[in-house]
Amino acid sequence: MTFSATDPSGGAGLQADILALASIGCHPLSVVTAITVQDTVGVECVMALDADWINEQARTILEDIQVSAFKLGLLGSIENVAVIAEIVADYPDVPLLIDPILTSGRGDELVNEEMQAAICDLLFPQATLITPNSFEARRLAFYDDADEIQHTTLDESALRLLEMGAEYVLITGTHERSTDVVNSLYGSSESGASGLIKAYHWERLAGSYHGSGCTLTSAIAACLAHGLSMEEAIQEAQEYTWQTLKNAFRPGMGQYIPDRFFWARDEDSIEDEKTSYIQH
Repeated sequence: MTFSATDPSGGAGLQADILALASIGCHPLSVVTAITVQDTVGVECVMALDADWINEQARTILEDIQVSAFKLGLLGSIENVAVIAEIVADYPDVPLLIDPILTSGRGDELVNEEMQAAICDLLFPQATLITPNSFEARRLAFYDDADEIQHTTLDESALRLLEMGAEYVLITGTHERSTDVVNSLYGSSESGASGLIKAYHWERLAGSYHGSGCTLTSAIAACLAHGLSMEEAIQEAQEYTWQTLKNAFRPGMGQYIPDRFFWARDEDSIEDEKTSYIQH
């Protein structure tokens, strides 16, 4: 079950979650948290749905269908954060994955300080995994200390997020100035100490992508739903996401959109499609 805002471009948000989950063989259950006006360039505005509507959407489905994983994206309002925290608390055995979206790819602010605090206080303590990018990790870890954000390391940010209650933290490194993209998984070791579990190195692809974070977190949720362990799910989901980015297309004037069904196309059709978009 994914809780997120709509994206009319199909690049990110609820539509991205549904495509990724379906591509990996899951049946997506979707709860709309907000309606956005956006394209592949950026987000123009967000209209959050009333929290009662969030509650009714989710509770109605949960009384009917057994859920294998929860995935959270853009939640829309502090009231929505609170009601979703209550919903997932009633299902403690279901993995909770959070993609803590703070801004659009263009930099449009989507979450205010009060929402950040609510997410950290109400949702992170219940989280199985949170998947911030490096910018989000620093901002969320020290949401109550703006001066610290400028000087903290990713290791320090991850430990702070783990202290908030998350079982695992996967920080994606797309925004870091490194040759490769380095995604770092943090959690508790067998000895009980918290820290870095594994760093994953991926070839940095050219271009800017709309919905890569949504795709990755949804893919991890799908892999967990299929019974993989956390580390297995993260490895498989990263491979899947990298392939969606490698085969991404540019339907508009903004960012590229990951091709979540890249595997359904033969190589010749993919190359023809890329050529047509480049010429366009």
